[in-house]
Formats: sequence, C-alpha cells, structure tokens
Amino acid sequence: MKEQQHRPDQENITESIDVEEFMAKYDRESDYARYSSYSKWIVVIIAISFSLFQLYTAAFGVLDAHLQRAVHLSFAMALVYLLYPLRKSWARGRIHPVDAVITLIAVGMPLYVVIFYKDLVMRAALPTPVDTVVGAIGIFLVLEAARRVVGWPIVIVASIFLAYAFAGPYIPGDFAHRGVSLKMLVSHLYYTTEGVFGIPLGVSATFIFLFILFGAYLEKSGLGRLFIDLANAVAGRAAGGPAKVAVISSGLMGTISGSSVANVAGTGSFTIPMMKKLGYRPEFAGAVEAAASTGGQLMPPIMGAAAFLMAEFVGIPYISVAKAAVIPALLYFTGVMLCVHLEAKKSGLRGLSADELPKIVPILKDKGHLMVPLIAIIYLLVSGYTPMRAALWAILLTVVAATLRASTRMSIKDIIMSLESGARSALGVIIACATAGIIIGVVTKTGLGLKLGSVLIGLAGGKLLLTMVFTMITSIILGMGVPTTANYVITSTIAAPTIIQLGVPILAAHMFVFYFGIIADITPPVALAAFAGSGIAKSDPLKTGVQSSKLAIAAFIIPYIFVLSPALLMIDTTVAQVLIIIATSITGMIGVAAAVSNYFIAPTSWLERLLFLAGGLMMIDPNHLTDLIGFAILVSAFVIQFMRKRSLSAQHQEGINC
Repeated sequence: MKEQQHRPDQENITESIDVEEFMAKYDRESDYARYSSYSKWIVVIIAISFSLFQLYTAAFGVLDAHLQRAVHLSFAMALVYLLYPLRKSWARGRIHPVDAVITLIAVGMPLYVVIFYKDLVMRAALPTPVDTVVGAIGIFLVLEAARRVVGWPIVIVASIFLAYAFAGPYIPGDFAHRGVSLKMLVSHLYYTTEGVFGIPLGVSATFIFLFILFGAYLEKSGLGRLFIDLANAVAGRAAGGPAKVAVISSGLMGTISGSSVANVAGTGSFTIPMMKKLGYRPEFAGAVEAAASTGGQLMPPIMGAAAFLMAEFVGIPYISVAKAAVIPALLYFTGVMLCVHLEAKKSGLRGLSADELPKIVPILKDKGHLMVPLIAIIYLLVSGYTPMRAALWAILLTVVAATLRASTRMSIKDIIMSLESGARSALGVIIACATAGIIIGVVTKTGLGLKLGSVLIGLAGGKLLLTMVFTMITSIILGMGVPTTANYVITSTIAAPTIIQLGVPILAAHMFVFYFGIIADITPPVALAAFAGSGIAKSDPLKTGVQSSKLAIAAFIIPYIFVLSPALLMIDTTVAQVLIIIATSITGMIGVAAAVSNYFIAPTSWLERLLFLAGGLMMIDPNHLTDLIGFAILVSAFVIQFMRKRSLSAQHQEGINC
C-alpha cells in the first residue's frame, strides 16, 4: 500500500515539468518535428526500416565495410533532413517541400558510393570530376546535417580543420604543411575509410546503433523507473536523501543512456524538485543532478557509446575497455556522493521518512526481472561474444523479459515503435561520427595530431604533469557543446597523442582525454548538462555550472591518478596494488571534498581547508612518500576538526544549561 501511495507523489512532481519541451530547449537532438498524417508515417517507415536493416545485418552478417557505412549514413541522412527542418520557423505539421528535395539529394550522396562501389574501387585515388562534385556535396551535407541535429560547435570545429587542410602552406611555424588540393581532400574524406566513412561511422554502423536500440527497448520496458525506485529505497532515508538518490539513479541510467542532458531530464524531473523540497539551494540541486548525469557517461558498459570507439582506436577488446573504466567511474561517484553528504550534514538536511519511500523487496518482486537483459549483456560480453551479437541477443531478451509480468509487458505497437524511437535516438551519434571522421581525415592527411603534441610538450618543457594540464585544457575546450561520441573522437585524435609521446600507456591516455572531454558538459561557460539542470531547478545557469564543477572535483583528479598509476585501469597490476590505490584515492577525495564543501564534521577554517586540500592532493600521486605525507596532513586536519567539534558541542551544551 505504501508503494502505491508513493507513486502518485513521484508522478505529480514529474508532471510539473514538460519533459518534451525541456529536452527540445536544452538538447538539440530532441528538437525534432512532430509530424501528423502522411508525413509522420513516411518518417516512421524509414526509421523502422533503418532499425530492421541494422538488426538483419547483425543477425546474418554485415556488408563490406564501405557499403555498410554508406547505407547506414544514407538512412540517417534521410531521417535528419526530414525531422530537423532547415528553418525552425517552418511549420512542423508536415514535411516542407524544400526539405523533401534536400533529403533526396542527401540520401543520394552515400548511395552513390553503394551504386558505383566497384567503379570507385577500380579508380581508387583517381576520382573523376563527377566523383569530386558528389563527394564535395556529400561532405557539405554531412556538415549541414550536423548543424541541424548536433549543433554549431562540431560544425565549426570541422570547418576549421577543413580550412587548415587548405591553408597549410600559408601557416607559419610548427603547424605548417604542404597543403591539400580539393580533389585529393575530397577523395580522401569521401572515397576511403579514413574520412566520413572511417572508424567512427563503422563502429556506429555495427555496435553503437544496436546498443542505442537496446537502450530504447530498456526504456520502454520501464527500467529507468525501476532504477529511481531502487535508488530511493537504498538512499532515500540517508542525510540529504534525494540528492543521493539522484547520484545513484543517474549513475544507473548512464548504463542505458548516451546523453548527459537526457539523464538530467529523465531523473532530474523527479530528483531536483525533491531536493529543493528538502531544503537544498536550487543551484546545488541542479548541480547534483548535472554532475551525476554527466558521470553516467563514464559508467560501463555503454559509456555514451565511446567505449566501442575506444576499443577500435586502442586495438583491444571492448570488454577490456569496460573493465578498465569500472574503478575510475565508481571513484567518481564516490567523490560526488561525498560532496553531497558533507553538504547535507553542513546544512542539517534530513532524509525522507520511511512512509515516503518504496521498499526494496516489493520493487524487485514487481520489476526486478527488467534487469535480466542488462545482466545478460554484461555476461555475454565477458563470455567473448562480440558487442554486436551481445546487443542483438539483449534486445530480444528485453522483449521476452518484459512479458513476464502484465505490468511491464510490451504490446506489438510498443515493440514496433521502439524500433522507430531507437533509430531516431541514434541520429545525433551517427552524424557526429560522420563529422568526426572529417576531422580525423584531415588530421591523418596533415599530421596535425603529432604537430600539436610536439607544441604542447615543448610548452611544458617535456614535463609530464604540465603536459597533462595542457592536454586537460585542450580536451575541455574541444569537448564543449559536443556529444559524447564525437567528443571522444575529437579529443582522442588531437589531444591523446600528446601524452602518448611521453610514454603514457595508450589506454590511459585515451581515458584521460575522454574524462576531460565529458567534464566539459558541466564546466562553464558551455556546460550543457549544468544548464539543463538549472532549467529544471530554476536556478542561475552559471552558478549551477560552477557548483557542478565543484561536485565533480573527482573527475578532475581521477584521470591524473590513472595516468600516473595505470594500475587503477587494471593495467599490468595485482589485486593488492589496485586495493592500495583505491584506498589512497578515496582517502584523498575525502580531503578534497571536505575542502570544497567547507565542512567535515564541523565548519572548517581557512587553515583546515588548506590542510584538507593539500593532504588530499598529495595522495593523488601514487608514490609511497607523498601518500604518507598526505595521510599525515589529513590526520592533523581530522584531529583539529574533532577538537573543533568537541568545542562547539561544549559551547552548545553550556548554552542549554544556562
């Protein structure tokens, strides 16, 4: 009965926010046309056909790499140009004739590769004038599609790289190169698998799409609701309960979502109003959700689809990437949870009462079966199944598992429309991958990655720590306003080679730039997740962004830890070494969290904050001497805090007695 009473409250809170309108405002991918009549069914049929094509090739074998990617992009271009009008002011009830014409052209450009595939292979690197024109138009339409569905930041970045390809002979200094002709650049970017149809789009055409489709089915089954209920049951009664619920539920949602903003909308519409009701400041409530939702991109198994790309770029099995990411992700959420806990203690914020919370056992009895597909896909990946085959079986298992109870059972319409929503959800990732391929193509053609690395190393005087700082700044700038997948592609192509040149293991280097690219979502001035959180919390966006950066302080620390000590990524290590690093890292984060929160067991003085910060940071360096010094400093800070607490308690008791 309590469980039944709890749900209406949750629903009332969520209903106070128009999720569709909110997503359209803060997430460009969600601002698509909602057609009616025949226009709607044209889009639906294309989207369902797209998903069926991907399922068919996953089950019976993919086409040749270039062909698979071309068909994949052709479907995506059709949907992007139909769903995202050229001008926002155009009526959204039907397809505009101009967009219909552009759609046909956009679809035809990748299909040109399919139709004339054999001829193009025969005249490789010797394109005809028609090839060049088609390729140039195709590249332009990819950029236009990116503008419509992803936004200007990635288009601007790609355009700068294209300009660099032509301007090489006229650039002075270290970044000069001999230049590339239009004919050769178009040939390289459009008719090889090193540009538009490169590795990013290849991974999208095989692994990523299926995992996004898997996420669509999980969402339809009600797994997201289950995560929120479980988080409430586990952490709702603790100090500052709703904030801890946000951290847990958003971390779990990150296993099925590929977007920080989508995470904010999905869980924040419930958790942020609850946090405000409990007494948290609006800026803090929005920041908690933003930091937690962004951290979802760091959490295996999906990691915003970047894990699949990382496996391809680094040249290791996908499961190795997921395994390496586990401990850093858990440390990140530990850091956020510590900051939330200390803020709650400082402000004297209680948790929710038992009557306001669901019970774990009834939840698991009712919907626990929905977690079976998620457990299954992890098992399949660990067992050696390819990500594509594992995702295929997981999708089928999701539909089967949902049928076990009438409350979660999917109708035929639900199953079919999940195919449509999955295809639509994948569009941003697909176009971002194609656009990122343009950037990679220019980098490989001009050698820009190594040039930039040499410049940054030179500025840092060859010092690893300083080079890491420069690489961090570069990754944050490159990651601003860019979706997770493209974010990783860009940062790994441009920034990662810098620290690799200094002997950092390739996986650690890629994970380093991935972390800081992701953190751009909550780092002002372009903090999309933080701004989305402020939209729900009705708080100041900039203050929310600053607060979310403070809460996510662990994300600024952890990458340095695993670069300096790759054992944290389980690279060439033992269990004992991993446990020691985890222990010192958590201890260090407690110190940093206390410094950031200005509270440990009592309000801190400026000296105590300095001690907490210094001790915490010293424990980052995986060196026994710095660990001992840092631990000694933290112990002294703890002792001072304990004495302060006793003094405050004594003063309080005296006041009561008087």
